[in-house]
Formats: sequence, structure tokens, C-alpha cells
Amino acid sequence: MKDKLIDARAAVERIRPRDTLCISGFVGTGTPEALIKALEGRFQHHGAPFDLTLVFAAAPGDGKERGVNRLAHPGLLKRVIGGHWALVPKLGELALSNAVEAYNLPLGVMSALYREIAAKRGGVLTKIGLGTFVDPRQGGGRLNRATWEELVKLVGMDDEEWLLYRPFPIDVAFIRATTADRNGNLSMEKEALTLDSLAIATATRNCGGLVIAQVERVVDHPLPPRDVEVPGILVDHLVEAAPEDHRQTWATQYDPAFAGQRRMNLAKTAPLPLDERKVIARRAAFELPLGGVINLGIGMPEGVARVASEEGLLDAVTLTAEPGIIGGMPQSGLDFGAAVNNDALLQQNQQFDFYDGGGLDLAVLGMAQVDARGNVNVSRFGQRLAGAGGFINISQTTRRLVFVGTFATGGLEVAVADRELRIVREGALGKFVPEVEQVTFNGELARRRGQSVLYVTERAVFRLGEDGLELVEVAPGIDLERDVLAHLPFRVSVRKPRPMNPRLFGQNPMGLARLLGAEVEQVPIAFDEVPPQPRLARKRTPASLAAGTALAGR
Repeated sequence: MKDKLIDARAAVERIRPRDTLCISGFVGTGTPEALIKALEGRFQHHGAPFDLTLVFAAAPGDGKERGVNRLAHPGLLKRVIGGHWALVPKLGELALSNAVEAYNLPLGVMSALYREIAAKRGGVLTKIGLGTFVDPRQGGGRLNRATWEELVKLVGMDDEEWLLYRPFPIDVAFIRATTADRNGNLSMEKEALTLDSLAIATATRNCGGLVIAQVERVVDHPLPPRDVEVPGILVDHLVEAAPEDHRQTWATQYDPAFAGQRRMNLAKTAPLPLDERKVIARRAAFELPLGGVINLGIGMPEGVARVASEEGLLDAVTLTAEPGIIGGMPQSGLDFGAAVNNDALLQQNQQFDFYDGGGLDLAVLGMAQVDARGNVNVSRFGQRLAGAGGFINISQTTRRLVFVGTFATGGLEVAVADRELRIVREGALGKFVPEVEQVTFNGELARRRGQSVLYVTERAVFRLGEDGLELVEVAPGIDLERDVLAHLPFRVSVRKPRPMNPRLFGQNPMGLARLLGAEVEQVPIAFDEVPPQPRLARKRTPASLAAGTALAGR
């Protein structure tokens, strides 16, 4: 076999004008930064290639300059098809200014599309996206006036509505791995995630395209077959990257715990400071179903993992994250997507097969806007383009949902003391609005599906009822009329709201494991230089899956 190793500059010279380029990455994990930098450099010096179509599932960026933010140069891109946009604001600026054609499709659908493209099938046929901004009746995922082609089609089958997401050819793929042998076989022993690398490489290869893999090292000996994540028959070129361009995450150069090579003593995890974010995370944690499988979204939902750790509940539930994490403790910030002490690591598309089929017992997700009908917007508000990410997949298929966010934003200050909450300064911008700017979650469809939905803020908790939002809990220290109802731009049902549990507002751990009825058992765990810790038994019972709301008011 020929030696596939070349440098990054030579690799990107193979890209032609108007090619479709697919790039892997979830935040910084799996993001081929060396290849992206080389492509940016070539365009800046030579004006080529130009008019590319850029495709990604999760946003491979850091919210500032790195990742595909580097490609936001006039003329380099003609079209962008992305699943999540929050961490690629420079591309978002191009979309909002009509400088590129731009689409936002659900992250899980993007992952599935790679497999459909690989197998030359007709696209992804699914109910994911119905009733949201991805539905062709609400825009079809098109983000601006410059975007004309229809990539999502409404179809009828057996008297039901479905969405068909159309496939497209991929000309070039940038993927990432840890080690390659001279035949191009790739292993990912130091990567925190495997993502969709195999599906992307297969799709590109079967489209007659070019697969370029960024790696940490190339070895002369063949890799053990069971270690190979992407076979060399799918890989055209290998590029060795400098350490600064091959970080495990944007925040961490390398942590063996992220790669599953070491277990951590999570009892040493620092607790969150007692503020409005912790109060919200604590209230959401009351909904954790013992023995259940849970997804935690990006942003404020990340705090639920820290609360579960502080309360000794991590081993009584299975936390998951959409890029493929099963179990353990998902990380936050620019480490988001990675996890420690996880039980398993799936490919991203496999994780969404599990999610889309209804495998989750609970999801805790963020909320930027909520209206009287229970609709939620997290994807586009004002001049911010965040994108849906996995939100649509997860929120449409999970049995129980908890949306979390502060009641208002923009200068909100609260005081938490003496097991009460007090508003020091009200936020300038309310999260509850007459009508959401974009529907990322459709409350009416959720009600028809029989989903249980809560909306948790620091001062009040609402649920989705038959007629829209119903206020069910109010924080101690909060005046219902002055601090809640006076700031709502619509009427909500108010029957007999109960006080939020005062434990939410105390300095000490809440004793949540005991409140939820978790049983402690001693299970030996192999730690690297960390002593075994008590684990909580995962007992998945119908009662444990629905206990939290009743306890939250006690």
C-alpha cells in the first residue's frame, strides 16, 4: 500500500472550487483544527477554493475564532448546512446577513443523513422536526432569504405526516483520529468521542470523494483490527497535527479520564456555588428517575450532573450526552461532550437511533423563550443564531421533559439565604414572551403525544397543561403577584401552587438520594490511584420514574 501521509497544505490543495466539504467535531472534540487552519490559509493567500458548501452536524467551534469559525471569509463559502450554530458565531453572522445560503437541520438528522448518503438511499424519513421551524410549513430549516433550495419535504404515508430530509453528495471530508498506520487505518484511543467519523468517511468514499484524516501520530506497524474505528480503505490522506491543533477538547489538552483510560473519584467534584443556576439545577434534579436514562443539554442543564454528583446520585441514574456518551458524568463548558467514568461510548448516529426511538426517560434542556402555549425557542432569538442541535430530536421523543432557565435575563440578581429566594434586581429581558420567535419545541404537539413537561425557573415552576402553561410552584420568599404574574405577558392557569422545596435554597446538600428512595450498595470499582466508592443501586421501577414532582414541594 502506498504511504498516505502528506502535510496539511498539500492535503487542502486537493479541494476544488464548489466542492461540498463535511467536517467532523463536537465543540472541540474531534475537530480537525490543523486541516481547517490550512484551508483558511490557502484561501487567504490564493483565493481558492471558493464557493464551498460546508456541512457539519454539531458545531465544531469554540464560540470565538477556532474551528470552522476560521472559514467565515467572504467568497470561501457559498452554502452552510449545520446542525448546531451556537459555537460558530462567525458563520452565524454570514447567515444572518444573507452572505451565504444557510440551513439548520436537527443534529440527529444530520448524523443519520451521513449513513443514508453512504448507502445511496433516498434520505431520512422521520417525524423529527414536525411542527417546528424545520417543518417546510414553517421554513424548512432555511435561515435567510438567500436560501432557496428545499432540503426538507413534507410527505404523507399511511394517513400520517412525515418529513423527508434529502441527501446530497459529499466531495471532501475532514475527520480526526489519534493513531493511523501506513494503510490509513484509524484508531481513536485518546479521543473523547468517536462521533460520525465512520459514517462521514463511508459517505464521502461512496460519493467518489476525498477523505482526509488528521491524526496525532502515524505508526509503521498495522493497528490491531479491533482498535480500528475507520478502515484505511476509506481514507485517502493522513495529516499529522501539532499538539496545539490536536487538543482533546478546547479546554483540555489531554485527560486520560476523557478517553476512558482512568476513572475519577467524583466525590471530590467541587459543588456549584449557591445561586440561581444551582437552584434551577437542583429543582430539575428532583425529577431524576432512579434507574432511568437521562439526557442533559448544553448550558444550564449541565449543572444537573454536578448536583447529582453532590447528592450521591450519579450511580443511581444513567446520564447521557448526544455525541455518544452513556453513563458517568458529562462535562461542561468547552469540555462539553466529553465525560468521565462513562459506561460506554457510541457513535453519534447510534446514540440518536436510541434517542429517536424513545429510549430516554427524562431530558433536561435549556429554554430561551417560552410562550403561553408551551412552545419553546432555543434556536434563534434577536440577532443570535444558536441552532437546534439535538434539541428537536430529544424534545420530541422523550417521555418527560424539564426545560430550565432563569425567569428573566439581562442583569438579573437574586439573593439566596435562609432557605428563601429574593429578587435583588429584575432582569431586563423576560424569557416568557407572547409568541416565540422560532418554534424549536411545539407545546401543542407534545400535549397530543402525552409528554410530561415542566418549565423550571429560579422563582417558579410551570407545567404544560391542557390549556397551556399552568403555574404549579413558587419559591419561598417570592411574591406571586409582584415577582411572577406581573412579569408574564400572558395569562396562565393558577390553581393551588405549592412552595418550592426549601431544601433547594440551603447551603448543604439536600439529601436527595434519601428523598428519592435510592438504596446504597457497595460495588467494587477499578480506579486508577483512586479508592473504590459506594455506588447507588440502579433500580428502574415505575414508581422511581415519576417520583420527583411530588417530592419537590415537600
